[in-house]
Amino acid sequence: MTTLPTLRPLARGHLVAASAVLVAALAATNGRYDYHRDELYFRMLEPAWGYVDQPPLTPLLAQGSIAVFGDSLWAVRVPAVLCMVAVLWLAALLAREFGGGEGAQALCAWGLCFAGVAAAFGHLMSTATVDLPIWLAVMLFAVRALLRERPHWWLAAGAAAGIGLYNKHLVVLLVACLGVALLAVGPRRAFARWQLWAGIGLMLLIGSPNLVYQVANDWPQLEMARAVADDGGTEARILLLPFQLLLLGLFLVPIWVAGIAALLRRPEWRPVRALAVAYPVMLVVVLVTGGQMYYPLGLLIALYAAGCVPAAAWARTADRRRTLIVGVAANSAVSAVIALPLLPVGVVGHTPIPAMNSTIPDQVGWQTYVDQIEAVYASLPPEEQAAAIILTSNYGEAGAVDRYGENLPEVYSGHNELHDYGPPPHDATVVVGVQAPPLPTPLLHRYFGSCEAVAYMDNEVGVDNEEQDQMIVVCRDPGREWAQMWPDFRHYD
Repeated sequence: MTTLPTLRPLARGHLVAASAVLVAALAATNGRYDYHRDELYFRMLEPAWGYVDQPPLTPLLAQGSIAVFGDSLWAVRVPAVLCMVAVLWLAALLAREFGGGEGAQALCAWGLCFAGVAAAFGHLMSTATVDLPIWLAVMLFAVRALLRERPHWWLAAGAAAGIGLYNKHLVVLLVACLGVALLAVGPRRAFARWQLWAGIGLMLLIGSPNLVYQVANDWPQLEMARAVADDGGTEARILLLPFQLLLLGLFLVPIWVAGIAALLRRPEWRPVRALAVAYPVMLVVVLVTGGQMYYPLGLLIALYAAGCVPAAAWARTADRRRTLIVGVAANSAVSAVIALPLLPVGVVGHTPIPAMNSTIPDQVGWQTYVDQIEAVYASLPPEEQAAAIILTSNYGEAGAVDRYGENLPEVYSGHNELHDYGPPPHDATVVVGVQAPPLPTPLLHRYFGSCEAVAYMDNEVGVDNEEQDQMIVVCRDPGREWAQMWPDFRHYD
């Protein structure tokens, strides 16, 4: 009979210290630069059971934080900080389940403090940020059910996955990949446990309001998923495998690779080796569907937690411990510079960082852009101002106008959920529009008697993002009613 890994005491000292350092670093940097375009979008969404592009949890958390802490950039990101603290604790608990003592748990917590893409997710409020603790909770409970022969933990795993359905339906991908892996390498007796099926039922029950929304609205997220795959699927497929090395940072790759090897080789971990198999299964699914390159991050963190156990055992000598500490420190330093807004905003555009981290350019220039839109609107005659609306090409621009455009009229956009907040009123005969892709230029020219480019947007710090150098246009004399034109302005991406 295989001996189960011993449950060691929780390394609370390291976890508390690592959490404090993480909170301090994120709190100190969360007010720098500007909102991310997604955060501006979450801020202006109306409460609902679901949206065409996502379930409601992340926008709800962002708006709840604003209600508590005030309408500020820092407030929007409070839930993101708490999510990343939860990631540290859940990952350390996973390492503990695998028999990891203080050294393994400390390595897990300190290594994840500032680890690759995870550090970027901790800095901003995104659906991926909220997904990480949910996925880790599902895997922690599944490991307890399998490794400790405590099947009642399947109910907890199902409940966590049900909550995850309110954030992104990707948690179904995790559950499916774990199921395929269990079928492939076992223990297949898990499927004979009523608790596992009850857990799946609990997941569906808890997530049912959001699922009902999807059914009632003809599964808009399937259309959204197709749009995402069409928009960047080829590039995502090409970069998927190389990007895995960067998700936690290059210096931590040997540790999560050691986790895969240990899960497949250690007899005492045999009941949970499905975790190691679920990772390549997920890579195949993401590759085929053209999903985002970061989708496997939650599973990769679990593999890293497993790898911390053999890594800590390897670091028995002082020289090896120093090697491990230097590697974690170097990984943290590199990741922090790339993921966090440490450089002055006027400098970052002249470095490779915006090309390496796409979230950085999306946090630059919003207030400046709105000031430039406002200047165009202010140049209109009073009678045209009274008949004008703002039309943006995407939800980031619309959210920026909603946040900063105190002297601007109502803003509209055909992007994702915002299309359903239109059409503009019938007496809106003048459009001040941001002419950035994917808003089709021919639409404005087709429906309006005249359109002229009045200005070009410039963030004034040399950061190349989606809005930089895009036209601000003024269009007059619509040829049709807005109710007739508006369906053509819808676009998903």
